[in-house]
Parts: sequence; structure tokens; C-alpha cells
Amino acid sequence: MRSLDRLASRIDARTRALRDAGLIRTLQPPRGADFSSNDYLGLSCHPEVAERMAEAVRRDGCGSTGSRLLRGDREAFSHVERRFAAFKRAGRALYFSSGYLANIGVLATFPEPGDLVISDERNHASLIDGIRLSRAERAILRHGDVAHAAECLAAPRGDGRQAFIVVESLFSMDGDMAPLRELADLCWRAEAALIVDEAHAVGIYGERGSGLIEAAGVDDAVFLSINTAGKALGVSGAFVAGPSWAVDYLAQRARPFVFSTAPPPAVAAALDASLDVIEREPERRQRLLRLARHARERLREAGIDVPEGLSQIVPILVGDDRLAVQAADRLQAAGFDIRAIRPPTVPPGTARLRLSINAQMTEAAIDGFVEALGAVWHEVVTCCAASS
Repeated sequence: MRSLDRLASRIDARTRALRDAGLIRTLQPPRGADFSSNDYLGLSCHPEVAERMAEAVRRDGCGSTGSRLLRGDREAFSHVERRFAAFKRAGRALYFSSGYLANIGVLATFPEPGDLVISDERNHASLIDGIRLSRAERAILRHGDVAHAAECLAAPRGDGRQAFIVVESLFSMDGDMAPLRELADLCWRAEAALIVDEAHAVGIYGERGSGLIEAAGVDDAVFLSINTAGKALGVSGAFVAGPSWAVDYLAQRARPFVFSTAPPPAVAAALDASLDVIEREPERRQRLLRLARHARERLREAGIDVPEGLSQIVPILVGDDRLAVQAADRLQAAGFDIRAIRPPTVPPGTARLRLSINAQMTEAAIDGFVEALGAVWHEVVTCCAASS
């Protein structure tokens, strides 16, 4: 269409710029051993989870047919929301069809123009987008810097102006943890609301596995938590958990909830099964963290620098975008499915391999990966960096 020639030319220029910068992305199905997914506990293929989902499809059909506020609601949703709220020791939980929509729903609903939102500089894009939609004033928090958060909160605020601090409990690209206890204390003193994205922590941390909020002992000090269900829980969607009055309001005002077709009811049945497994098999998360510790130890022994930490997310910093892609390609060819992470997902100059440990791995498999990585590191990263 001639009328679109100018647009097509503009998009072609944008695409060429991405290609020239080594930032073109491709869709690539899984291949080889999983060293990159967020299926931390291996629940996505758990027989009980799969069977409960299949039973629900046969019983309730494949689709919900409408939004929750029309004909899309089912008792399965209400049941798993009640159960998840108890899991998080919260008054109520509301289920969204994705973590992205849950974060946008929360942050476009509660902060309002005139409010202040303090957001960690390494927060996920969905948190950033939700804050932008709120039209509240924004302050970018130096990563994990509680003193900086206090400085932001100390700025004068007018009457009725609410302050929020927004963080991930476990940061998805760096694998480090937010100082939740210190932030909770700060919010209590400043009458601010703490919102915590538990996407990569729920199902894994704490005595019951409900997340790092539980592990930090700040259940009563967090305003809302957003808990993605497509990672350690192995299914899809996300729960927002918090006081009943807040979650009730979210169901009335959050546009991604009000105006979205409800997820298939079978997803709720699968999540109910996932919670059964997490409650019944704590050894899964214990094994996961043991394997994560083993991976970090082996990488350091191989001379590959990785950050201190305990989590199942281990960033292996390469720096150069193209070298990160080359390293990932070599490892995939060797049978290890790991992916290169580049800007804008991470800051420029910090391209990396994101090693994601899961409970289905073995120490032998991790050892094999480290051995292969050592060879690739010498061939691709060290040599190419030296020659450039």
C-alpha cells in the first residue's frame, strides 16, 4: 500500500539500526537442556498439575468466554484466590491473566497524579510502564539503596499526597534481593506504601515457600505483592495479594482486570494443584537452592566471575552484545539452552548470559555446563575481547 510506504521506510531504518547494534531478537523454541527458563521447581510438566488442568478442560471447556465481571467468572478462580491469599497471609488475592497486566493494573490504579512513586532502577519493564500510566511523580531509586529511598521520602509532600516504594523482591536479571526489612521499616516511619513484585521468589523462599516477604518477616508491612504464576508455580497469570479493601478496589478499577477476557478456568485448577505440590514437597525448593549454590561454586572454580548471592538466577556478565549472542549460540550447539540478555532488558554494556537453575537439574549437568562454558569463554569472550 502506497499510503504506508513512509511508515515501512521508517520501520526498516529502525530495524537496520537494531541489527547494526547487534540487538535483533529471534523467536526460538526450546532446544537442549533447560538452563534459561523460569520453571524453577519443574512444575510446568508435573503430572498432577497437568492432569488437574486436563480434567478442568474436559469439565469447563477451553475458554472462559468473557471477562470475570461478565460470564467469565468461575468458582475455580475464587477458590484459588482464597487459597493464595491464605498462602501469602493476606486478606484477599485477585488473579490476572499475566504478571505484566497485574503490575500495570496495580500501578495504574493506586498511585494517582500528585502522588510519589519511588521505583528501583532495575525494576521490570511492566512496573515501569504501570508507573508511567499512573501519571504520579516518579523518583528512580539507586538500586537497593535504602538511604536514597529515605532521601526521596524526605522531600516535602502536600496534604493527601501518598508515597509508594516499588521493588522486586528478587531481581530478575541480577539475581539479587531487595532489602525488604529495611524498606518496610522506612515505609512504616514515612507512612509510605510498599509494593513488592515477588515474580521470581514466590514458591521458593520462606518456610512455607510463599516468597521473600515471608522470609524477611514483613508480611504485615507490605501493602501489595504481585506474584507471577508462570515461573516457580509452573502455570501462567499472576496474583495480587493484600488487604481486602485494596484488592476489592482493584477489582473495580484495574483496567487490565475489568476489560480482559478471563483466563481459561483450567488454569485455576492447575494453579491449585501447583500449590498442593509446593506445600507437600518442600524438598523441591531446598534442592533448587542447593543446586544454585553448587553452580556458583563451580563457576568461580572455573575462573568465571559471578556475583555473590544465594538465588537461582546467576548472571554471567559478558558486556558486549554480539559476544553474548555468540557465546549463547555456542552453548546451545553444545546442548545447553541458555540465552543472551541484551539492552534494553539490561543496561548498555552489561549484556550477559542469564543462567537459570531449576530443580530438575543434576549436579553433573551443571558441571557439564560449566565445562562447556569455560571453553566458550576462552574462545569467544576472552580471545575476542582481547583482539578488539
